[in-house]
Amino acid sequence: MTNIYNYLRNHIPSRQIVIGVPYLWFLLLAAIPILIVLKISMSEMESTSVSSMISWTQGWPTIKFNFASYIFLSTDPLYFETYLSSIKYALITTVICLAIGYPFAYFMARSPKHLQPMLLMLIMLPFWTSFLLRIYAWKTLMVNNGVINNVLMSLGVIDDPIAMMNTPFSLLVGMVYSYLPFMILPLYANLSKLDIRFLEAAADLGTSPFRTFWLVTIPLSKAGIIAGSMLVFIPAIGEYVIPELLGGPDTLMIGRVLWDEFFSNNDWPMASAVAVVMILLILLPMAIFNKYQSDQAEAKS
Repeated sequence: MTNIYNYLRNHIPSRQIVIGVPYLWFLLLAAIPILIVLKISMSEMESTSVSSMISWTQGWPTIKFNFASYIFLSTDPLYFETYLSSIKYALITTVICLAIGYPFAYFMARSPKHLQPMLLMLIMLPFWTSFLLRIYAWKTLMVNNGVINNVLMSLGVIDDPIAMMNTPFSLLVGMVYSYLPFMILPLYANLSKLDIRFLEAAADLGTSPFRTFWLVTIPLSKAGIIAGSMLVFIPAIGEYVIPELLGGPDTLMIGRVLWDEFFSNNDWPMASAVAVVMILLILLPMAIFNKYQSDQAEAKS
């Protein structure tokens, strides 16, 4: 190992090593798995395994692409409705998280410096508990004989239990609760760096607090808004656990469709095609975010 290290240090510039490590990480953990999924999506499903795309004819390799899964995916309205439903719930979750998270992040950024570590710890505290346990806790809260209905009935607010479980409401509650910290943290990181002199200048010019917030604070925190929205929207599209536990059997989410295709229908090419299309849907907001970052970098330079 020492000889290998000395050879790399003497023959490869350190700058290339530093740049190459993230690319190697991306290749091993992202590019190669995506290519494997793409290969499976264009194969055929045999009894218990996926057929090989490469066959040998008279000593020459022949590559056979099978687009049947993609054709079926484009013709079956169920998958189209599932994608739309996933995007809809992800967008609603992102908007609600932004509406709740922005005031909280703003309050944290404007709090005294000695209180900010404690507030950050309170945001990260739920991560100390298992994700499944937290979702099951919401399930016990919202069932017909759960804590919420029992309290409301004991107070005389309602006579019969409110059906909250296995509805879009319970699904959104679980998703907003789970992804809210991913919105707050980048917003806080951005707002804590906000130059207070801009706000003071707006106040000196006679701008009202609301107009100052809308015309100064919001534009200067746009990077945090976009980063937080991406961190919430992208994983929310493919969420499986929350729709399964809180959404009920009628909730259409692409994560549940993937599970059914892989493990119930045993149709790996179809499931891989669904995953490839979902990746393409995720790449669109990521491209928008990267373009915004590039524009910001050009504007600063």
